[in-house]
Amino acid sequence: MAGIKPLIFKYYQPATLLAIFVFWSVLPPELATNGWTIVIAAVCTKFMILGLEQINERHAGWRLTRAEFFSDLFYFVMFYTVVRYAGKHWADAPLIGVKDALGIHTPWLEHAPLIVQVALIMLLIEWGHYWLHRAMHNWFPLWVVHAPHHFVRQLNALKGAVGNPFELFLIGLSLTVFLDFSLPALFCAGHMLGTIAAFSHANVRFDPPRWYSAMFTTIEAHSLHHSVEYEDTRCNYACALILFDRLHGTFKGGEAVEVGQEGRRHMGIGETLIYPLMPIIDWVKGRKAAA
Repeated sequence: MAGIKPLIFKYYQPATLLAIFVFWSVLPPELATNGWTIVIAAVCTKFMILGLEQINERHAGWRLTRAEFFSDLFYFVMFYTVVRYAGKHWADAPLIGVKDALGIHTPWLEHAPLIVQVALIMLLIEWGHYWLHRAMHNWFPLWVVHAPHHFVRQLNALKGAVGNPFELFLIGLSLTVFLDFSLPALFCAGHMLGTIAAFSHANVRFDPPRWYSAMFTTIEAHSLHHSVEYEDTRCNYACALILFDRLHGTFKGGEAVEVGQEGRRHMGIGETLIYPLMPIIDWVKGRKAAA
């Protein structure tokens, strides 16, 4: 029995991704095209990973407290309500209008095999995420939008949703809106990417196969991205496909135990929500003080 647990946590991540793909492959069309299916499936998967933290904890210092859980739950609910609504109505709808106005139509894509569609969607979404995330760490106006996510002082499966809503809105933008993929393929790819992102934030002692770590973002790689020193965060930008960091020379090996920014100070919900406006607020205060 002693050898079973290490085996489970070695193959748990790739096995879960395979199970997700099979799940969307066999779902009846009426469920596979229902927006509630992806929401329920994604929420269940994240809480399943959160449960693993109780079974095979990675770092005691990242242990989820009651207060931290309810704080994370606030962001999680905000993401699946406010941010998703904003993305659907203020991003996807206008961009689809642009797509139609430009006459961009790719109906053949939705008839391609599911595995081809899912792979292409994941590559397109992650390619956009990689460059946007990299820009957020190298251009101050975008950094102040993204910075609240780096003030987390521990990592767990819900931490991917912690951040300013405007950042989460930007991360939701994707080139896939200009292409005609099937809904099951979009839902499957989104479910897989979200699961990988949850794995990469989870306080779980995984030991994945080398091929998995070479292709997908792991907690080791992503913890380094959350390093305490700002300069040390400028690596491992890929949210799910670390392959892009390897290709573009921004990959860094190793692991960080202490995470956070500015001496690992706590940033509450209120400050997180207004943080991108702080440079403007400080400027106005300075003007008033000088007057």
